[in-house]
Amino acid sequence: MFQLRCTVRNCPAVLNLQDGGLSCSGGHHFDRAREGYFSLLQPQDRKSKNPGDAETAVLARHRWLARGHAAGLIETLRPWIVDSAKTGLPRTLDLGCGEGSFGPALFADEPSGYCGIDLSRRAIKLAARGWPAGTWVLGNADRFLPAVDRSVDRVISLFGRRPVAEIGRVLADGGVCIVAVPGEEDLIELREQVQLIGRRRSRWEMVVDEMAEVGFQCVEHVNWNQRVELDPAAIADALAMTYRAARHSQHARMESLETMQVTLAADLIQFRRVR
Repeated sequence: MFQLRCTVRNCPAVLNLQDGGLSCSGGHHFDRAREGYFSLLQPQDRKSKNPGDAETAVLARHRWLARGHAAGLIETLRPWIVDSAKTGLPRTLDLGCGEGSFGPALFADEPSGYCGIDLSRRAIKLAARGWPAGTWVLGNADRFLPAVDRSVDRVISLFGRRPVAEIGRVLADGGVCIVAVPGEEDLIELREQVQLIGRRRSRWEMVVDEMAEVGFQCVEHVNWNQRVELDPAAIADALAMTYRAARHSQHARMESLETMQVTLAADLIQFRRVR
């Protein structure tokens, strides 16, 4: 399995399998949940009783991905995954992995080198049940990544967390970081219907600037997009993923939507360490 590091404050020890869980030389132990994941959350990681995405958003995203709406995006990313594979087993840390669909889709041949981390207990349960061969961690990626310094070959953030300082700490020399953020046109038709104004905002340049601060250079950028037809159930899931705090007037407009053509878009960015 993926080699993890203890998350107890000021404990740098490596975690090893022991007594059905993980233990370190500092005497700290973490049980494996019956679903197959490890909870490495610390008290300071919990700002609410149920941190991370709400269950409604997690389940909506799970249904959305099960419909195959990310299949084209996955195929666009695949060459980067293949090219970044090294001799031996690459170690991949998937930040904000959600309900775990991207892990087996991209790293099915590397299960023992893969670790997905997410703050939502509902999401990580789905992930662990869906692909038991991977390593799944309930943890706060914003605060600390449970990996030894310069020990990870790939860091993946697909619409998830981007703790740039921690990415810089854990990624090995020659390693890659792959980031996906929503494109300007993503779900623009739905946004126009719900908000009445479809705001287009480019995010990828900001990500490039953030990563440059910790020594990473953008080596490739791809804008992926496709048109799909959504039925009312898929529209509802798209909105549940995106507009969880919508106003009452927006909810009313949501309920009136029927089958429609929408644009899916993402900016995909590959980084390599330059210092």
